[in-house]
Amino acid sequence: MNSRILIIEDDISIAELQRDYLEINHIAAEIVMDGVEGLNRALSEPFDLIVIDLMLPSMNGFEICRRIREKKNIPMMIVSAKKEDFDKIRALGLGADDYMTKPFSPSELVARIQAHIKRYKQLTGTEQQDLIEMNAIRVDKAARKVFVLNEEVIFTTKEFDLLVFFMEHPNRVWTKEQLFRQLWYMDDLNGDVFTVVVHVGRIREKLKKGKLSELPIETIWGSGYRYNS
Repeated sequence: MNSRILIIEDDISIAELQRDYLEINHIAAEIVMDGVEGLNRALSEPFDLIVIDLMLPSMNGFEICRRIREKKNIPMMIVSAKKEDFDKIRALGLGADDYMTKPFSPSELVARIQAHIKRYKQLTGTEQQDLIEMNAIRVDKAARKVFVLNEEVIFTTKEFDLLVFFMEHPNRVWTKEQLFRQLWYMDDLNGDVFTVVVHVGRIREKLKKGKLSELPIETIWGSGYRYNS
């Protein structure tokens, strides 16, 4: 088993179901049922991805997500019974890379986790040595750093991936569905294109805070998004 996952989930039946399906697919998974313990392990041990429930004893998943993202760029996936858009927006805004609602398909969960790990390892591999520079934005793919007007701006894993994708494919329109398939490696959308909208919004906010006068990501109404070089 080459990948190692931490599952922070207080419902042992759900946690064991997740673990069993992951291990069948050769992904080692460890379970923690307490929020504070889960946070401590996530920050102190090397994991390839963290699966987080939102309703946990001692510390909720939103706070765990926020505090992990302050320290690490590791992929995080929320799996929760909370289905409201407000909760999804909040979790993604705090740095989560994906959000699934319960009940969920174990096979889809595994597929999404595999996709996130694959993408993360590709973009942190030693072969990624090149720089991208456009619109006063400089991206160091090897170091996974973004500089706006020569000042570093911190991006989450999926925000970084999406920005890199835009910059590597400028001046063409991408639909939300196409971006979801490219960045999340999923063919079955199940309404999850909303995730793309949230991440584009977060990228724009961070570029704006970086004092970029003109934002390069343009909304093409009825079509999708275009990165203007």
